[in-house]
Amino acid sequence: MRVRRCAVTYIEPREHAEFDLGSLLAGGGGAVRRQEWIAHAPHLPGEVVLDIAEVECLGRLSPREWVEPGILGAASTALPKLLECGLVLAEDGAGGGEAKLRDSHWWPPAAMLHRASRWRGCDAAAATEAAGLATAEGLRSNLGSPPPAVVARASPDDRVPLPRAAGAGFDELLKRRATCRNFASRPLSAEVLGAMMQRVFSAQEIWQVEDDTVFLKKGSPSGGGLHPTEAYLIVQNVEGLAPGLYHYHAIEHALEPMPAPEDSLEELALRTVAGQYWFANAPVMVAMATRFGRCFWKYRRHPKAYRAVTMDVGHLSQTLYLAATDLGLGAFVTCAINEADIEEALGLDPLEEGVMALGGFGWRGDLMNNAEFDPAGHVWRT
Repeated sequence: MRVRRCAVTYIEPREHAEFDLGSLLAGGGGAVRRQEWIAHAPHLPGEVVLDIAEVECLGRLSPREWVEPGILGAASTALPKLLECGLVLAEDGAGGGEAKLRDSHWWPPAAMLHRASRWRGCDAAAATEAAGLATAEGLRSNLGSPPPAVVARASPDDRVPLPRAAGAGFDELLKRRATCRNFASRPLSAEVLGAMMQRVFSAQEIWQVEDDTVFLKKGSPSGGGLHPTEAYLIVQNVEGLAPGLYHYHAIEHALEPMPAPEDSLEELALRTVAGQYWFANAPVMVAMATRFGRCFWKYRRHPKAYRAVTMDVGHLSQTLYLAATDLGLGAFVTCAINEADIEEALGLDPLEEGVMALGGFGWRGDLMNNAEFDPAGHVWRT
């Protein structure tokens, strides 16, 4: 059996401080510090705690060349654990997620960031409320004053005033754009859903170079014109459309039914938005999932590629807000989501097609039971 280490591994030295009564009685500081070595690998579901011998073993293995364990000498005693956890691979074994990562053109630091920042089963709303951070007053009280809202780079006397444009319809649209936290139980029509998907996610034009090389023109910009972001819908309340999970086909402008989740749609919706109950009853939620291979086909192991796909999702988010506002709907977009839970429900491999953000839209309720940021009263007029 020949072995090598996985292609992408980061080792973090992590210090732990623990109270020690003996140290305190002896005149010390009362703390004992111990060092742990933590291995992070994007193809693994979580971090792995190592001892120094296991770190040394990893350091002596190549990520490319298969070697016989015997050349490691005494360090080979660390191999069983490293093989079991997936940091070391056997030549005669299946590569699994590590093989996909090696072949997918990820820039390694971006792959690590993407894997490490995903949530599973988190209730962000409960944690925020428990910490007293659910209101602006609570934020100020617990965290102190924030950095200034605007940075000044010159004295007031040196500023050059710009002319202000006369108000137009687009200006009014921008003023009415506000995150909705109060959705009505009123269903959406299929026509309104179709209009939203057409404006935000559909292919407006198609440019075909060869049968296997197609570029799309959409209503939002995309790095390299690649448009790698797919739309997966959690449909909860649309007239004539069965509640469930759907994939949106951007060229055909059609919904593709997907298998039902193991638990109820309502439970999945709440878990997906990490307990943010003010979003959970939106008639339609849209998980924006990036097909990384589409972007990395052009930007191979590129340090800006991951930034490009996050910008793509940002562009789509703003288009979703404006399209919904124009139709008189409320909308939201959030990245405080349990990516792992929705990816599992959709059957997605996060290193191939990962959920980056989740939006939703529907009719706004008559009462503002949950606070919305509308300081000038453009939405909630009193």
